[in-house]
Amino acid sequence: MDIFEKFRKNRGELGQYQEMADGYFMFPKLEGEIGPRMKFMGKEVLNWSLNNYLGLANHPEIRKVDAEATAEYGLASPMGARMMSGQTKMHEKFEQMAAEFVGKEAAYLLNYGYQGMVSIIDSLVGRHDVIVYDSESHACIMDGLRMVLAKRFVFPHNNMTAFEKQLEHAHKIVSETGGGILVITEGVFGMAGDLGALDKIVSFKKKYNFRLLVDDAHGIGTMGKTGAGTGEHFGVQDQIDVYFGTFAKSFAGIGGFVAGDRDVISYLRFNLRSQIYAKSLPMAMTIGAIKRLEMIKEHPELREKLWTIANALQKGFREAGFDLGKTQSPVTPIMLKGGIPQATHMIKDLRQNYGIFCSVVIYPVVPKGVIMLRIIPTAAHTMEDVEYTIKCFKEIKKKLETGAYPDTVADFKN
Repeated sequence: MDIFEKFRKNRGELGQYQEMADGYFMFPKLEGEIGPRMKFMGKEVLNWSLNNYLGLANHPEIRKVDAEATAEYGLASPMGARMMSGQTKMHEKFEQMAAEFVGKEAAYLLNYGYQGMVSIIDSLVGRHDVIVYDSESHACIMDGLRMVLAKRFVFPHNNMTAFEKQLEHAHKIVSETGGGILVITEGVFGMAGDLGALDKIVSFKKKYNFRLLVDDAHGIGTMGKTGAGTGEHFGVQDQIDVYFGTFAKSFAGIGGFVAGDRDVISYLRFNLRSQIYAKSLPMAMTIGAIKRLEMIKEHPELREKLWTIANALQKGFREAGFDLGKTQSPVTPIMLKGGIPQATHMIKDLRQNYGIFCSVVIYPVVPKGVIMLRIIPTAAHTMEDVEYTIKCFKEIKKKLETGAYPDTVADFKN
């Protein structure tokens, strides 16, 4: 059989919606300067779909540094992987700053966050080890798990009773194999906005002797007194053995870093395949990352503004009777009852008639019969944006409940 035949017949979980969704639900084109106001299909929309938490994407100081660094170095420098020819003083400078910021001995700058996480998992465990991980872990963690030979035990999201049972299974296995246990979870779960139970997880460390890897992509810059992340928020940063952050959210860039004890980071430097066999993060982006970290450290008012907007938004939604789940972060999921047809009409109504652009999540990411509208507040939004959005959402909720959105798929071409 031709290997291509299988996907001509089965387009996959997301691909099955291609004809209906391509260009609208999926792969929509937002145009203009990154910010709360952008253009979609030629119309200005109030944009709640970007993880630009601190508004750094178009901050004038950031844009200035990005432009100057690109003009000086271009996007090719340095050429080669870090180990061969891509090492620079600027890469090392960021690593020293990042380690200090998150309270670790050392850090390593990564060319890309997703591949970095896959390689970290691959490097840390072997066939005799066991991984225990949260069921709602990000796709980069799941892909890392697929690569390893270690046994894997999953526990239902933040369920500490189930977590301990899986630890018991893992402890029994490693007592026979001589391996170790790695626990993996997230600081902020980016879809629902709730926090990983880091304070509870670390309480099991003495009894079961495991190491903890935390993906804090949505926590770095947003959580904690100084923005050092979810571990700082809970007061357990010192109990996180391997801390992972990316630049795609608060940093408004590309890349990431991993931090921990010096000997652990030294080991990872020489074993992360995604870094050894791939190009170093370009100099312009590295200098940009340094500037972004400086901004996060030196301008707490950006984080304060983010939380002012997020708190007002979530308070307004809850007072209006919306279900926001268990979010404890700026991520604001709005749960409504309905199917895919209703979701298509609702999103079309929001974008074309109300001028609001937000992400929509449907089955299989959420249960059947649930529509999740995911709102991401940022420091660049205003209270007027919050008030208008809540007003509009009240109206679309009423339309949904009164059957105004048909049980047929919407036509986006008109």
